[in-house]
Amino acid sequence: MGRPRILILGGTSEARLLAEALALRDDCDVLLSLAGRTEKPAAQPVPVRIGGFGGAAALADFLKAGDYRLLIDATHPFAERISANAALAAETAGIAAIALRRPEWQRLPGDRWREVRSIPAAIEALGPSPRHVFLATGRQGAHHAEDAPQHRYLIRSVDPVEPPLALANADYVLDRGPFTLESECALLTRHNIDAVIAKNSGGAATYAKIEAARLLGIEVMMVERAPATDMKAVQTVAAALAAIDHLFPPAMKRGV
Repeated sequence: MGRPRILILGGTSEARLLAEALALRDDCDVLLSLAGRTEKPAAQPVPVRIGGFGGAAALADFLKAGDYRLLIDATHPFAERISANAALAAETAGIAAIALRRPEWQRLPGDRWREVRSIPAAIEALGPSPRHVFLATGRQGAHHAEDAPQHRYLIRSVDPVEPPLALANADYVLDRGPFTLESECALLTRHNIDAVIAKNSGGAATYAKIEAARLLGIEVMMVERAPATDMKAVQTVAAALAAIDHLFPPAMKRGV
């Protein structure tokens, strides 16, 4: 059978760690696909492809043409369209598929969360009175803030928000996680933040803002994840590696 070819849809730290682990094993061929939304993506340990596929049918064609035997969806928990396309493409191509999804953050004592379905719903939940809002959802959803211009916004993203928002009161911070509890507390305090808008991404890299809000008694509009696809899901890189071993036992991988 030869070495199985694996396509990882990435963009998360988990995708990079999984690619790293597979690169060390030398018993499969891995291609990591990044959507290309970040202008300067971090270095990766395996060959990388950048850019979308153009929908589920085109992704299925890519999988078949490349003789891929496994698709791993390790995209961001909020990349719903990509995940839906991945599930359909794997089914169409008739190959195995695994979703690597870190667990959601859980509400802890002291958290003042208001759970909402979307960024527009979070903006609406701020209410009519002017507030100081930390919009920590990245640049993609930042334009929704224009629907409630009465608030003052602090907007953090990896890449600049282009064009800048049509808002009288907006400050921008360009930064990439992981963030520390101390730096997040300082940021929230310096800008007099009284509401945080965040996606329930899970993981450690950006959790400090949630901890900081808890410590400072700040309300968090927590955008919930959409229902997951019915693809087989694992929560850790170790579980993904175990699932790969189950699919491709070592003897098969050596072509024995």
